[in-house]
Amino acid sequence: MECIFCKIVDGKTEGEVLLQDKYVCAFRDINPAAPSHILIVPNEHLTSIEALSPDKIKLAGRLLLAVKDVARLEGISQTGYRVITNTGADSHQEVQHLHIHVLGGAPMKHGLG
Repeated sequence: MECIFCKIVDGKTEGEVLLQDKYVCAFRDINPAAPSHILIVPNEHLTSIEALSPDKIKLAGRLLLAVKDVARLEGISQTGYRVITNTGADSHQEVQHLHIHVLGGAPMKHGLG
């Protein structure tokens, strides 16, 4: 089965894309956990942070900077936002494609939950 995030990146599956460049794609989560819930994925299929290596340093940096770009686009850069990346089964990573959640638009509960 082909990866759903790869299909969104390639335009084969519809997604509300907010940002895309040669390294990353950012789109709205279909099951938002906050008023603003954006996923940022590398265009290249990497299963998780564990798949990053030193030769991917530009990609890793772009992923992190894309968080700031998305926060600005969503109007949450001044009020605050949460950034989450799940890695592996114990974290409940549902899609085996590295992705960063950017959540904001309302006050978050304290803690990680």
